[in-house]
Order: sequence, then structure tokens, then C-alpha cells
Amino acid sequence: QVQLAESGGGLVQAGGSLRLSCAASGRTFSGYHRGWFRQVPGKERKFVAAISWNGGRTSYDDSVKGRFTISRDDAKDTVYLQMNSLKPEDTARYYCAAEWNGRPYPPTATAEYAYWGQGTQVTVSS
Repeated sequence: QVQLAESGGGLVQAGGSLRLSCAASGRTFSGYHRGWFRQVPGKERKFVAAISWNGGRTSYDDSVKGRFTISRDDAKDTVYLQMNSLKPEDTARYYCAAEWNGRPYPPTATAEYAYWGQGTQVTVSS
């Protein structure tokens, strides 16, 4: 069974940091673009960050630029999201996603990703 499994979420105070991980199982996702999205109840899932299949390109939503960093370790088939200077508005369920590198730039739209994890909750208290 192909799976993406997120971990690393939790409760943190504003200004704190968390590192999310997304590990693959059932198949390898090397050669795939990888992305992070987040969703709050009642709202649509939104783009956070993405990294190209070879790590050469990254993109971020403006709301997290300068605070979040996406990276990948293909030897471990894992993607990370380092989140610093967290704000209460970062509170959401965070999902990782994977898509084959059919284009040079990693997608930023949910509809463009074929594989998804179950998510991990991040709560930032003020």
C-alpha cells in the first residue's frame, strides 16, 4: 500500500518552532515533486511549500516565506518542513503530497498532486 505519513505536529507557543516530516512507504517517491499544504476546519486546503523532484527548486506561500523551509532527503524518502517563528494563524492540519515530475516546477495546487498523507495537526497558542 502506497502511503505518505506525516509526523512532527503538536502544540507550540507563538514564536516557537516545529519540524514536520513526511515519510513514504510502499513505494519510492524519488523523482517526484513534493508539497506541503494546510487546512483549517471549514476552509479549503491551501498551499504552503513545495520542492522539486531534485531539490533544485522550492516555492512558498507568501504567508510563510522567511519562516518555513522545505527540504528533502531522498535517501530516506522523506520531506521536511521546518517551521520557525510560528504564529497562531499557522494553526492547521498539515498535509504532505507527491506528484510525478511531469513539469519542471513543483505544483502549488491541490488538484495537481496525486498522492496525499493523512495530515498532522499543528496548534500554535498565543
